[in-house]
Amino acid sequence: MLLTITNTNWPATDLGYLLHKNPARVQSFALSFGQAHVFYPEASGERCTAALLLDVDPVGLVRNRRGPAGGGGTLEQYVNDRPYVASSFLSVAIAQVFSSALAGRSEDRPELAETALSLEANLSVLPCRGGQGFLRRLFEPLGYEVVAKGCPLDEKFPEWGESVYFTVELRGRVRLRELLTHLYVLVPVLDNEKHYWVGDEEVEKLLRHGAGWLADHPEKEAIAYRYLKYRRSLAREALARIVTEESPDPDVAQEIHDNEEEAVERPLSLNEQRVRAVLAALQSSGAKRVIDLGCGEGKLLQALLGCRNLDEIVGMDVSHRSLEIAGERLHLDRLPTRQRERIRLIQGSLTYRDKRLAGFDAATVIEVIEHLEPVRLAAFERVLFEFARPATVILTTPNVEYNVKFENLPAQRFRHKDHRFEWARREFEAWAGSVGERFGYAVRFLNVGPEDPSVGAPTQMGVFTLV
Repeated sequence: MLLTITNTNWPATDLGYLLHKNPARVQSFALSFGQAHVFYPEASGERCTAALLLDVDPVGLVRNRRGPAGGGGTLEQYVNDRPYVASSFLSVAIAQVFSSALAGRSEDRPELAETALSLEANLSVLPCRGGQGFLRRLFEPLGYEVVAKGCPLDEKFPEWGESVYFTVELRGRVRLRELLTHLYVLVPVLDNEKHYWVGDEEVEKLLRHGAGWLADHPEKEAIAYRYLKYRRSLAREALARIVTEESPDPDVAQEIHDNEEEAVERPLSLNEQRVRAVLAALQSSGAKRVIDLGCGEGKLLQALLGCRNLDEIVGMDVSHRSLEIAGERLHLDRLPTRQRERIRLIQGSLTYRDKRLAGFDAATVIEVIEHLEPVRLAAFERVLFEFARPATVILTTPNVEYNVKFENLPAQRFRHKDHRFEWARREFEAWAGSVGERFGYAVRFLNVGPEDPSVGAPTQMGVFTLV
């Protein structure tokens, strides 16, 4: 059983600090089911790979167990795939051998533990009971690029077909603890088996390691049931607690903080200026079908509905309450039939691939991305620019340099308490340019609001055009 993790961020050997394992020597650890060995096949400034090799002792696993009557059941315990394929044994090894890295601790380099790195994980043999499609549905929503190569049952007998085993590579820009956490939870889910008794303690493990990502995962029910070996009472408890503990209602936070942001920007009438700038960019694009991602309470949708050249308008938001308010603002229940057929509202997340987002001429993302965790930006980029792929994307975000001009905004404060970041102009242009280069878009930048010669305009807008 082999797992390798590769870091390509300079200096790549920082991986040793995070894993608390010296690249210069081999280390071995005794586990209840065998031995774990950690070594580095390569360690340079450009590329560093750490390998976790498990030597599972199948005989030792059952030596002291009382098997069922008859030899068949006992033989089955000795002859199986457990020593060779990634499974819950790997999760246990990660928790014991990489415990500090899994917890996100690094005494020597604490800032490094909070840094997203360009990481690759390779699993030499991973059982995917549910097929490659299920594998992708587990990891792609978390922002990973998944490369999977199937293993035939027997190369000499191709007519026997493919096995359930894959060689899998995961690539993403994530913190190491996030990668280890995802592997810890999802490898046993893919294997659909655990080698030990599952009880209440496993619910706590799932909630602890699923914090921050499981609540919004589109496959969270399948994950919970498989991780807990289909023990319905435990799975129901876990799902209920995920909803109440791990996924606070987005409506609550939004209603608390939105008024504060509006109060900061109201003297400049920034919202009205943004809407006018977006409408002008849409008019220039010639778009007929438009989707507003993160539509909120429908302020832009209301303006779009007045554009007669638009044949279809869709608003998407993660908040059910915001969609309800948008419906009321748009008077959907009283619109004439032809108008009502032009517009619809859907609930969804910007960081999960969604077939409903495909086929639009243009997408607008207005004051939204700054609400995403930086580590989720990669998932957002792929959802919008790779999978949905509209011909035009119009995106706005605050210019943090301009914040000093707001008299009612305390120093070092973002405009909205839910903002995870606010970019300076060069940071936004660098990000947008990188996205355009990777996904085949040309980008032009526009300023929204009054321009200051020193700090620029309060809102920065990027218009991405498919090349």
